[in-house]
Amino acid sequence: MVSGTLALKNGYYYAVLSYQDAAGKRHQKWVSTGLPQKGNKRRAEQELIRIRSEFEIPPAAGELNSNMLFADYLNQWLEVVRARIKPATFGSYQGMVKSTIGPYFRKKELTLKELEARHIQQFYTEKLKTVTPNSVIHYHAVIYQALKYAMKTDMVPQNVAMKVDRPRKNSFQPTFLDAEQMQKLFEVVKGTRLELPVLVAAFYGLRRGEVLGLKWDAIDFNRGTLTIKRTVTEATIDGTMKIIEQDSAKTKSSLRTLPLVGSFRDYFQKVKEAQELNKKVCGNCYNYEYDGYVFVNELGERMRPNYLTEYFPKYIAKHGMPKMRFHDLRHSCASLLLANGVPLKQIQEWLGHSDFSTTANIYAHLDYRSKISSAQAMEQGMLLPRSDDFGSRWENVTEQGKITEPDLNPGF
Repeated sequence: MVSGTLALKNGYYYAVLSYQDAAGKRHQKWVSTGLPQKGNKRRAEQELIRIRSEFEIPPAAGELNSNMLFADYLNQWLEVVRARIKPATFGSYQGMVKSTIGPYFRKKELTLKELEARHIQQFYTEKLKTVTPNSVIHYHAVIYQALKYAMKTDMVPQNVAMKVDRPRKNSFQPTFLDAEQMQKLFEVVKGTRLELPVLVAAFYGLRRGEVLGLKWDAIDFNRGTLTIKRTVTEATIDGTMKIIEQDSAKTKSSLRTLPLVGSFRDYFQKVKEAQELNKKVCGNCYNYEYDGYVFVNELGERMRPNYLTEYFPKYIAKHGMPKMRFHDLRHSCASLLLANGVPLKQIQEWLGHSDFSTTANIYAHLDYRSKISSAQAMEQGMLLPRSDDFGSRWENVTEQGKITEPDLNPGF
């Protein structure tokens, strides 16, 4: 709320405005009307009304506002949402703002309120010359969320990112291993540090972060269950690569309990026994910081996420395996489930997808078995004509070699 009165200074009328900032501190501002005292009181009163109506309370230092450069707004918006989003998501947003989005719009010198859909569209067009459509889609997600917050807090009247055409997502085809290839992969990683992470990811379809987030309290040997409830990921935050531990799954649906089959019961029992022996042998040299995690080495050091991301594809490529990512083990798990007749709905629950459409969009094209069943059902339920009508119409050749002219429809 801005209040105001008229005051005289050096023979001229001034509008004296009083307001309270966001911190509750009161301020006073003198604004010249440019009107001399003599004969201008009524005009000065009208000018006071205009000045009061147009006056905007200046933001406090660091306060978000529509007059700041869009590049500065993005940086400060990141600090606002830092505590509200997952660290890995924040790291991703921050990286894109610092390296790409911020520098581009800083050169344009556009304020938040000046930003229009065409400016964002130009940014996408420019970036598509050097990066993939998927990268631009990620940029769009950041800009959209930032402007969504600006609209929600009444800094801008609308989210102009909604008017922008995003590029189409790259058509990416993950690598799917069949049962025979999977057996070969198991032979390739046998006896290496990769072996158990690969077995777990391939059989249970776990994400990388879910594999490395496994702790012994998630494995119930008595009940025979394996509960997915933690993740360990890696992200660059404030310029530093950090390991992010979260006592929660990726989504609510990702929190799931799976059966601990006999083979994996034996695998985990062996690993647990080995860890206890390593502690005794290493003594004070053992790193107890990660005690409780399944995937640690002989000295108690936890396996890093990027080890699986970077080393896995290089190692298997050296041994003649198809080019693939660690995450493709999850896809291969789904394709093998489909090949063995498991319905997509059950696969959704096994993989921990929050939405059935996610499972269907990724794997439905692999579900050929269901297409065969559908075709057979249609064939049984629909009386189809014989194939006699579809032969050549010139087939009616008489024994004397004469050809009976077919009934040709000129409108065909």
